[in-house]
Amino acid sequence: MRPRPRRVTELLLLLLALCIGVGANILVDPDQLREDPRHIVLSGAVLAGGALLVHVVLWIRARYADPYLLPIAVALNGLGLAMIHRIDLSTGQSAANTQVVWTAVAMVACCVVLWFLKDHRRLRNVTYIMLLLSALLLLLPMVPGLGVEINGARLWISVAGRTFQPGEIAKITLAIFFAGYLSTNRDLILLAGRKIGPVRLPRFRDIAPMLAAWLIAIGVLVLQKDMGTAIMFFGLFLAMIYLATGRLGWIVLGVVLMAVGGFAASKVFSHVSLRLDAWLDAFNPEVYNRSPGGSAQIVQGLFGLASGGLFGKGLGQGRPDLVSYSNSDMIITAFGEELGLIGLGAILVLFLLFATRGLRAALGTRDAFGKLLAAGLSALMVLQLLVVIGGVTRLLPLTGLTTPFMSAGGSSLLSNWIIVAILLAISHSARRPVVTGPATDEDLASIERRRRAREQQRDVAGSSARDTGGAPTEARTEPTRSAALSSSAGAHVDTADAAEAGSATEVMSRLADRSGSPAQGRRGDAKREATGSPHAGTGTKKKNAPVQDDDQQEGGTP
Repeated sequence: MRPRPRRVTELLLLLLALCIGVGANILVDPDQLREDPRHIVLSGAVLAGGALLVHVVLWIRARYADPYLLPIAVALNGLGLAMIHRIDLSTGQSAANTQVVWTAVAMVACCVVLWFLKDHRRLRNVTYIMLLLSALLLLLPMVPGLGVEINGARLWISVAGRTFQPGEIAKITLAIFFAGYLSTNRDLILLAGRKIGPVRLPRFRDIAPMLAAWLIAIGVLVLQKDMGTAIMFFGLFLAMIYLATGRLGWIVLGVVLMAVGGFAASKVFSHVSLRLDAWLDAFNPEVYNRSPGGSAQIVQGLFGLASGGLFGKGLGQGRPDLVSYSNSDMIITAFGEELGLIGLGAILVLFLLFATRGLRAALGTRDAFGKLLAAGLSALMVLQLLVVIGGVTRLLPLTGLTTPFMSAGGSSLLSNWIIVAILLAISHSARRPVVTGPATDEDLASIERRRRAREQQRDVAGSSARDTGGAPTEARTEPTRSAALSSSAGAHVDTADAAEAGSATEVMSRLADRSGSPAQGRRGDAKREATGSPHAGTGTKKKNAPVQDDDQQEGGTP
C-alpha cells in the first residue's frame, strides 16, 4: 500500500473552515450582507483564495504534509477577521480592512516559504546567521527615526506609514537558532561538565551562545518595555533546552530565575510595578481609575466574559466596544462574551489540535534539528496563548501579547503563517514515503575513481619525499574495497538520513552523495544511502516493491 498524501482530506476540511470563518463574518451583522456586502465578499475571497493557493503549493512541493494544520489555521484566521469586523461596526474603526490585507500578505509568505524550503534541514546551516538576524530585528525599534513608541513601549518600526513589530519575526529566528545549536551540542551539554551531587552542570563554553542569545533578547525587550515578549522568549529558551536534554531541573531553575527577575523588575521599572498592581488589586477603585497602568481594561474584560455565560449572547449581540483594545490584546474576551464558554472552549480546542499536530510532526521527523524546531514552534504557540488567556482571566499579569491568528496586527499574523509553513515542511519530511532502490553502476564507478585518485596522490607524495632525500612519508592505508564494491551491487539506497556508521556499501553510497557524482544529477535532490541505516525502516526493499504505508513506517502519521 502506498502512503496517502491526504490532500483531498485537507481540501474538504478547508471548505469547512471557510464556512466557519465566512459564516461568522455574515452573522455579526446579517443586514450588512444585503446593504453593503463588499467587505464580507472581499474578506471571504481573500481567505478562500489564500487557502486554495497554499493548498496547491502543498500539492506540488509538500504533498505529504499534515492535512490538518492548514484548515485549523484558516478557521482561526477567519474567526479573527469576523470578530475584528464586528468590533469595527461598534467602534467605527477600519482595522478589519487592514487585517484582510495582512491576511493576503501572510498567506503569500506561507506559500513562498513552502516553495523554497524544500528541506527544512537547510535551516540548520544558518544557525548563527539566525542569531545575528534575531539581534538585528530586536534592535531595529531602537534606531532613531525608524522605531516608534506606542503606549509607552518602543516595539514597532515605521515603514511607508505602516508599523511593523520585528520581534514577532525574531521569535522564529531564535527558535531556529536554538534548534540548530542544541541539536549540534546536545551531548556536550548533557555529558560534559562538572557533576555536583545528582546534577551535572554544563560547561560555560558549551552553553555560552545560548545564554548570549537569551540575554540579548531579554535585555533589549526590557529596555523596550515589552515584558510580554520577554516572558515568551524566556519560555521558548526553557522549553527548547528541556526538549533537548529532558532534564526537569532546567524548568525548575527557569521558574526560580523568572520569579527573581520579576521581583527585581518590579522594583526597578515603574511600568512593571503598575502591571503587577493592576493584576493583584484590580478591583480597587484607585487602581481601576489610574491612568496609565489602571485595571479598567482587565475588569471590563472579566465582566464581558461573565456576561457571556455558557452559551454567549450571540455574534454581534455583545458589547466588546467597552473593553479597550478589544480587537487585539483582549479579543479573547470578545469571543467569550458573544460565543460563551462553549464557543471559547471550541476555539481553545482548535489551538490544542494545532499544537498537537505540530508535536506529531516533531515525533515523526527523523532528524534532531527538525524535532527540536517543530516542538519548539508548537511550544511557542502554546506559551503565547497561555500568556494571553492568563492575562485576560487574571491568572497572570496582563502582558499585551496578541492571540495567534485572531488578533488585529499584521506582524503577528505574518509570523504565525510562517510558523505554519515551517511546520508543514517538517510534517512532509516526517510523513513522506521512504523510497528505496538498488545502487547504480555509476555510483560504484565514481567511488572507485576517487579511491584510485587518493592512492595516486599518496604515491606522488611518497615519491617526492624520496626524491628530496627524506624519509618516505607514511601514508595512511585503507583496506581494499574491491570486494565490498563487487558485493554491493545489489545493495539498496535510501533517501533518509543514515547514521555515520554502517555497512561498506552504506559508507560508499554516502561518500558518493557528498562528492557530487554524475549520477547525483539523475537522482535529483535525494541522497542515496544503504538500507543498513537505522533510519531505513523495515529492512531492504526492491526498487519496484510496493512502498510501506506511512501509518506503519517510522514517522508516519495516521
